[in-house]
Amino acid sequence: MTACAIEGGSAGAAATADPEAEPEPEEPGEPVGADGEADEEDREEYAGAGEAEEAEASSTGADARSGADDAPPPGRFTLTADGAYAARLTAAPGPPGERAWYPERWTLDGPEPYAVPLPLDQPEEPDSEVAPLADGRVLIRRRVADRQMFSLLYPTGPGTGELLLGAVGCAEMTLLPPSPDGRCVYALAAGEDHASLWRVAGGAFGPEEVARIPGRCSGGVWLDRAGRILALDRREPGGGPVKAVSVDLGRQGEVTPLLQIAPGSNDRLLLADADSGLLLLRSDAPGHDRLGWGVLGSCLPVRFPECLRLPDLAVTPFAVQPGQMLMPESCAVALRIDGAPGSWVGVWRPAGRQLHQFAAPLGWVPGAGYWSRDGVLRLPYANGATPCGVALLDAPEDVEPSSVTGRTGGGEAGREPSAADTAPAVCKPVPLGQAPLHKAARPD
Repeated sequence: MTACAIEGGSAGAAATADPEAEPEPEEPGEPVGADGEADEEDREEYAGAGEAEEAEASSTGADARSGADDAPPPGRFTLTADGAYAARLTAAPGPPGERAWYPERWTLDGPEPYAVPLPLDQPEEPDSEVAPLADGRVLIRRRVADRQMFSLLYPTGPGTGELLLGAVGCAEMTLLPPSPDGRCVYALAAGEDHASLWRVAGGAFGPEEVARIPGRCSGGVWLDRAGRILALDRREPGGGPVKAVSVDLGRQGEVTPLLQIAPGSNDRLLLADADSGLLLLRSDAPGHDRLGWGVLGSCLPVRFPECLRLPDLAVTPFAVQPGQMLMPESCAVALRIDGAPGSWVGVWRPAGRQLHQFAAPLGWVPGAGYWSRDGVLRLPYANGATPCGVALLDAPEDVEPSSVTGRTGGGEAGREPSAADTAPAVCKPVPLGQAPLHKAARPD
């Protein structure tokens, strides 16, 4: 395994920070089949029959973490689906309350990454959101009173150009991951009994409502490369469990059930890969929230790998290796691991049943990264010494845990150490055929 870092220049200040929100820690649970009962075989579980599945092919939005003492507060970091561009809201170092916030675009597909600041005459509010497009422009959502204002920003010589798109009369909206087509950005306005889905960039006449979905919705994962099928996590208007559903934007927002692992379970979709059909999800069907995986369109039950259940740690997938046509079990999956020492990186393949853990580069944007087709994970980071950089990590082969290089004081070769003080132990997978299947058999 090799790792190296590519450092690039930035025209703006280095702005990094801690994650916006820590994911919920996973609790022990029992593997269940598609019928909701304990599965006694050496299988984990797949998404049940007849349910289309999807997972958040979002190139993740997260926050940069910096080693500088004067690091500004967190800013959301969002990547395009192909990893060519990223954008975040950042601020120059300074006393709290006096920082001038501005959008920043990162270019990541060239020989050297670099950042371009996109400030306007007035600083932005820290609750604004940004999202990059495939042509290099950056969408910004601003809240003005009870309305949401949308504009496209782009560099123009020494300044910043702005194209006003329009406004939506809504008190709260959240940008979804950029569409895989690279042209459109959608936003979700969630209400108590229904959610409104808006195309806020890429339409012909400014922001337009494209679908109304009954129930309370959250999440947002693209299931195809055309940007037509979107997965959302929905709770029915009358209450009940949260279930992932698919929304077909080509059919006026037609809603179809997607994940139905057990009747009363909360089944949320986290990631999806359109090439292989691999889905990453979180469900409490085993008795507690567990990470699971399945294959889009498969009739096999959802699998909950034992090696992804780490005590006292939160594990969240954020990127899937593309280009593995019809080979979902061979896809490398990048995971964000959060614990008391900080955040670091995990790499896992469904076929290998082994979780490899690595130190993150100093200033890594936790939960942000993307895979190349040949299995190289790219991790954006920024710190006091490098305002715009990308660390490269080759996907490891599945070998015995004793032969996997652990975390050392200086990190892995060619990479900077993370904020963690101790080395995370490499998790040894336990085949479910040998794992306890009942709470009474599992010690507390």
